[in-house]
Order: sequence, then structure tokens, then C-alpha cells
Amino acid sequence: MRLNKKEQYLLGFASLLLGFLFIILLKANGVAGSQVTPQEAVARLIQTEQENQQLSIGNEKIKQELVKYDQGQSAWDLANEQLKEAQMNAGLIGLTGPGVQITQDDSKRAANAQEDSACFIVHEKDIRGILNALWNGGAEAIVVNGQRVTTNTEVFCSGLYIQINGTQQKPPYVIEAIGDTNILSGALKFYGWDKLGDLEQQLGITRKPPEVLSNIVIPAGKLRDYHSAKPTTEGT
Repeated sequence: MRLNKKEQYLLGFASLLLGFLFIILLKANGVAGSQVTPQEAVARLIQTEQENQQLSIGNEKIKQELVKYDQGQSAWDLANEQLKEAQMNAGLIGLTGPGVQITQDDSKRAANAQEDSACFIVHEKDIRGILNALWNGGAEAIVVNGQRVTTNTEVFCSGLYIQINGTQQKPPYVIEAIGDTNILSGALKFYGWDKLGDLEQQLGITRKPPEVLSNIVIPAGKLRDYHSAKPTTEGT
């Protein structure tokens, strides 16, 4: 059967597209001939695409700054904008916006002689699990019992308390996050942090379902003191 020009063009275009995708997959796989499953190849391709998107976002920000500069905005104003953005990313500025709130509390029932009392309290792993789910859901800022969660925040067990930012926090633990409320709620549900397990329910531990709030106020975090670390010089 002879193809017309339009069909020949479409067939040629499809062949080029398949070839292009094949080359991308080879690059995602690493060295040619390596044993990589199709799932791994797709995962690497997605990772490469995400990295390209980040680069594209960075380039777009640079273009926007150049446009502002061309329109008469001073370098000083641009520097202040960049400083404010850096402070926001570091958690050094108080923020407000819509988000979700989750409350966890220890059991009010005392353990008997046959029961482990540690099963009746909220542990640091429970707090960290909620924090990770919220971050993965695109949370832009998180606070626990008034303590801003930043890259320097530690969350670990301290006896009957949970230590956060060097402070001992008692239950109930109120976790608030600013971000897209639908995505945040979906992330909590996806990872199972929107409800208790059967054992936790039996023991009396409480976790209130995520409450959507129209306005959450999150305080600024503390500035870290650097004694050993120093900025690297360009080219090192």
C-alpha cells in the first residue's frame, strides 16, 4: 500500500519522536548496555525532567530580574527582593496564609501492669512522619507548638517530652502548615497521617483530622550562629 504525502510526513515525524525518546532513555539509563529495568528508566527520566524544570525556573527568574532592571528598578531594590526571598526560604521571616492544622495528644488512660506505657504517648517519629508528609505535600512553612520548623530544626525524644528547637514540648502537639490546603490534605491522606491506627485508637491516643484554616500565622525562626563553617570562595 502506498502512503500519501500526509501519511508519509506523520510516519516520519513519529519515527523521529520515537528516536528522540529512545536517546533520552539511553541517557537516563547511564552507560549503554547497563542492566536497568523499564521502571528505573522511567524514574530517571522523570528526575531528569524535574531537574530541567528547576533550571527553567531559575532562568525565568533571571529574565524577570533583567526585565525589572531594564524598566528602571534599581539594583538595590532587586538585591532587597533577593534578600527577602532568601530569608523566607531560610525561615527567618514570619508568614501568614491558608493551611491545615493537625493536633496529636497522648492517651488519657493509664497503662496497666501488662501494657507498655510507651504505647500510650505520642513519639517523635509520629511528629516527623506528619512533617515529612506536609513537606512532601508542598508546605511552604510549618510550626509545631509555636516552634518554626526550618532546616536546623531537630525533633527527638527527651524523656516524657519531645524536643524541638532546643525546647521541651508537651502534648498536645499542634502542627500547622501553610500551603495549598487541598494538596496538603491529600498528602496527609496518602501517607495515612489523617487517621489513627487500630492500636492507637484502642490505647486512646488522639489525632484530630486535618482542619483547613483560612489564615495561619507562623513566626520567624531563629538565626543560626556559625562558628566552624565559613562560606567557600568562588572557584574552590
